[in-house]
Amino acid sequence: MRVQLFVEILLGILLPFVARYGFHANYDRHPSAGASFALSLASVVSAMLLSRRIGGFPGTRTFIYVLPTFSMCFGVAMMAALVLRLDYNRTVLLASFTLSVAVAYALAYLGARGAVRRFHVVPGGRTRFLDDIEGAEWVQMAQPTVPTGREVMIVADLHHDLESAWERMLAQAAINGVPVYHVKQIRELLTGRVQIEHLSENSFGSLMPNLAYRKFKRLIDLGASLLVLPVLIVTMGLIALSIRLDSRGPVFFRQQRMGYRGRPFTMVKFRTMVPRSDDMDKDARRASAITRADDDRVTRIGRFLRRTRLDELPQILNILAGDMSWIGPRPEAMDLSTWYEAEIPFYSYRHIVRPGITGWAQVNQGHVADLAEINMKLQYDFFYVKNFSAWLDVLITMRTVVVMLSGFGSK
Repeated sequence: MRVQLFVEILLGILLPFVARYGFHANYDRHPSAGASFALSLASVVSAMLLSRRIGGFPGTRTFIYVLPTFSMCFGVAMMAALVLRLDYNRTVLLASFTLSVAVAYALAYLGARGAVRRFHVVPGGRTRFLDDIEGAEWVQMAQPTVPTGREVMIVADLHHDLESAWERMLAQAAINGVPVYHVKQIRELLTGRVQIEHLSENSFGSLMPNLAYRKFKRLIDLGASLLVLPVLIVTMGLIALSIRLDSRGPVFFRQQRMGYRGRPFTMVKFRTMVPRSDDMDKDARRASAITRADDDRVTRIGRFLRRTRLDELPQILNILAGDMSWIGPRPEAMDLSTWYEAEIPFYSYRHIVRPGITGWAQVNQGHVADLAEINMKLQYDFFYVKNFSAWLDVLITMRTVVVMLSGFGSK
């Protein structure tokens, strides 16, 4: 991190600054020099810190997060300069942004060359659950001796009754600065899923997620909804007209969903399928609530809306009403939720946070259709609840943009 930050400051900040103002900037002649340097420095440092924080989550070791991260930080810096009426040089800031992104891509490429991480596994306990995890090399240890080499990491089932020699080795490894992970912890870090064995405590030592952030998140939801609603009203009008011209039926699809703290609410979205019959029995309603691959009920405009996730836009109204959030576990239809709660232990725990338009499961898995996939989705939802934070929401926001452009997981 220190090396990366040094290279970024040297090439991304000092180089364009010196090229424009020289080694001895005359602030009387160049009043914009100070603000330009401060904005560039704040943007690069913020982008590096943000990259480090979200880089701790699974699936973030890729080039696609470099540009969004730096764009976000430089964009915020320019907005701050506009509000504070700072006199800065746009050419310097643009050059700093371009060089910083180029350096970040180069550093990411060098880091990706050793992307496969090697873990030394202590025998005994539930370490067999690691074998199916991709992107890592598992070295089975034969002797209770601290491994040597660069970037050594050890994994053990710390709940297992290990022999004294192995316990002494783990203690010595920790003293030497070698990371020692519990098998369940490393599985969560590498897969982005929490195994549903029991309701384990989260990082705050409680089954309750971050209460302070939950209140702040609600303010963000309201502010963002009020900000984008006037901008999206024209887009939503065009979508409504397209739906009306494409097929018979209402523009909006309304359905009772299970919401925050297990309270039902009426979710609204653009209709993407032909209207279903109202005289279905319970089993038929449950079956119709699941969208299959190449489902023939999806309309022509509906396929586009589902692929780009634009059918979710009317849920801004649900956010304003307090029933939903921009980011959180997807709310399920009442019939499906009742079925899942009867079949899957602890399913209702996902209702401890507000459901969202997008979420951790959506950007990692997409739509699901059977109990096995639902169980996997629930593991992603539990990971989100356990790691409930602004950093994870920022990462999900970035991934959502990629999902919208690629159509990942749509049905």
